[in-house]
Amino acid sequence: MHSTPLLQPCVVTADPAWLRLRQDSAAGLRLRHRAAHGPAGQTGQVLPPIPVSDLGDPRLADYAGLTDVQLRRKLETAHGLFVAEGEKVIRRAIAAGYRMRSLLVTQDKLVTQGKLDGLADLAASCPGPVYVIAPAAAEALTGYRVHRGPLASMHRLPLPAIADLTGAASRIVVLEDIVDHANVGAIFRCAAALGFDAAILAPRCADPLYRRAVRVSMGAVFSLPYARMDDWRHGPGGLRQAGFRVLALTPAPDAVPIGEVPASGRIALLVGTEGDGLSPRWLAGADTRVRIPMSGGASSLNVASAAAIACYLLGPGNR
Repeated sequence: MHSTPLLQPCVVTADPAWLRLRQDSAAGLRLRHRAAHGPAGQTGQVLPPIPVSDLGDPRLADYAGLTDVQLRRKLETAHGLFVAEGEKVIRRAIAAGYRMRSLLVTQDKLVTQGKLDGLADLAASCPGPVYVIAPAAAEALTGYRVHRGPLASMHRLPLPAIADLTGAASRIVVLEDIVDHANVGAIFRCAAALGFDAAILAPRCADPLYRRAVRVSMGAVFSLPYARMDDWRHGPGGLRQAGFRVLALTPAPDAVPIGEVPASGRIALLVGTEGDGLSPRWLAGADTRVRIPMSGGASSLNVASAAAIACYLLGPGNR
């Protein structure tokens, strides 16, 4: 038996290996990933938590720089992964069919004998390793204070074709170039809660599985099916050919008040990017431009707030 304690003290320093981890090219990240995870395949063996004190350890590469959007795009796209934050969100991802690659918890989530406080079943269900680091080290590694519980690196699932997604849908929300991850997550959350069947994203729309979008959506990005367009130019026309009435949400004063639009038939609701709104091409391609009447001198609402109101008014409960 080894007398070494389960957790060694973790000293957070500006480790050159950590700096290199943040500055690596996509090729370098691939090398680190292979070093961290080895060949594909799972043994099914449940391993005890693994303490890690070196921020440059390649096994932690999946969790590096979670606030660095460009780094995460390279890493997550190259390896088909995303990071889920918090116990509830992780459990919802698993329930939706996403598989864990690994789990990261901080030392303050441990109790005696190295058992995971309240997370034993979650750790046991993880087919990969469970890493444990100090809270200060987690903040240095990820770029923010990790206080919502565990982090899980998850495998992505293939996205469906748009035709497969829309075939049986009666309500879809279509996001054109919304780049703020919090707005994407909020729209997914309200669309799922208000009876919409699916979401379709324009090519430049932010990733719904980015950590912040997942957290804001409270896991709705796992329950609301979505697909991404290859070419945004034919968006409204393609939806109309699929049998949808295409409604473009805009603050333009000459648009039809949304309360006057019948919530009947199959509806595709178009919502546009922050600030500029929908592109002229998509506005012109819609069947009807609709607006939410404003008062008090306001000209418009945040896109997530406007989408929530529109989803409620056009939802299946108001047919």
